[in-house]
Amino acid sequence: MSGELAGRTAIVTGGAQGIGAGVARALHAAGATVVIADVHVAEGGKLATALGERARFVELDVRDAGAWSRVVAQAQRAYGRVDVLVNNAGVAAIAPFAEHSEEAFRRVLDVNVMGLFHGIAAVAPAMRQVGGGSIINVGSIGAFRAYPLMTGYITSKWAVRGLTRAAALELGADGIRVNAVHPGQTETPLTDGADFDTAHVALKRVGQPADIAGAVLFLAGDGSRFVTGADLVVDGGDLAGAANWASVPDQNGEEGDRHGSVQLAA
Repeated sequence: MSGELAGRTAIVTGGAQGIGAGVARALHAAGATVVIADVHVAEGGKLATALGERARFVELDVRDAGAWSRVVAQAQRAYGRVDVLVNNAGVAAIAPFAEHSEEAFRRVLDVNVMGLFHGIAAVAPAMRQVGGGSIINVGSIGAFRAYPLMTGYITSKWAVRGLTRAAALELGADGIRVNAVHPGQTETPLTDGADFDTAHVALKRVGQPADIAGAVLFLAGDGSRFVTGADLVVDGGDLAGAANWASVPDQNGEEGDRHGSVQLAA
């Protein structure tokens, strides 16, 4: 344990598996107390148990503003403070534009954008009480270029960039920093079956949750104390090359939990 974040409390949404679980492990290893928030109860409880002391699981649907308030209140009662929020939870809907239903589009925006909005609104008062904090929104390289069959997802990730910058301006005077991490192709249990293309990726490999977690740790810690409103791309040089997105896994038009289909990891 490095101890860099000792004494601090972090909430990680979508923390039960994949990138979120990697982030939760890294924050815990750095000394933070970690609240793992997710709709996946079994996986989240198992991870909290494995981490042991300084970790707990809470069930949270990020679309529910009232649930957000309860989670933050629980963290304050249990640990006395909230210092870090990692807004990682998200979903995707895979369908051609002409078949992308309004219901699916709204669900993606509700989780990927409104979920972040509710989280920021819920933790900001708690962070003011302790003199500041760090909010990290997990976006995607899909916030910089589009991919086929992912209209709602791409729209939501572009919105993450705007929300991050607007919140950074509003909350900076309170010592609250708001930044975004944008993963590229990342291998997680939810990307099983994805046809990753690394031919144009500078580092010639797919990312791992630990790669994304390292960037989150930087933004959570004091080394980034003068960084806010920033986009940190963690993609192995994917955006630096020419995209060659030739194939998309057959998802039969069904929605998948965060990072569970194309690309994607974020």
